[in-house]
Amino acid sequence: MAPQSRREELEAINFDQLDAKKAAVLCLIYPKNQESHIVFILRNAYPGVHSSQISFPGGRREKQDDSFLATAIRETEEEIGVSEKLINPVTDLSKLFIPPSNFLVYPFLGFTDIEPDFQPDPGEVQQIIEVKLDFLLSNEAISSQKLSTSYARNIEVNCFRCQEHIIWGATAMILSELRMLLLKLK
Repeated sequence: MAPQSRREELEAINFDQLDAKKAAVLCLIYPKNQESHIVFILRNAYPGVHSSQISFPGGRREKQDDSFLATAIRETEEEIGVSEKLINPVTDLSKLFIPPSNFLVYPFLGFTDIEPDFQPDPGEVQQIIEVKLDFLLSNEAISSQKLSTSYARNIEVNCFRCQEHIIWGATAMILSELRMLLLKLK
């Protein structure tokens, strides 16, 4: 899902020498109307490179976090109101460096057995986006789009089209890995 220029940049990174900020996100799967769904957030507009973008719940690691998984779960509870008691961690996914914001992101897959009562933090979340997992596993979800970003103008990006939303960038890269993992299990 990364544009070719970003792929080359990411392949050249020496993670041991990277002086990046650390963050974690949670890919949360849950039941709704007898179908599996996954949740995304539309971030609020703010002066920053990820303003108004779609992402998984998550954020910066803090000193009190025992692990990156703890960061992902804490941030999920803070941003969308899903209690850590309801989250069942499954596995980690590949860490991903995001050059425009200098973040090294640790993604995790988790699930809950009940449909969450989302309580978005209005200071961080503009909208909760719920997508059927079966749709994301279909080829219908995959597309490409020309976008202008914080670091490039009018570039072709691979993306997922979900409802009226375009999921691209790091979130699409993480989602692509998760999609491949789930398709292997099907």
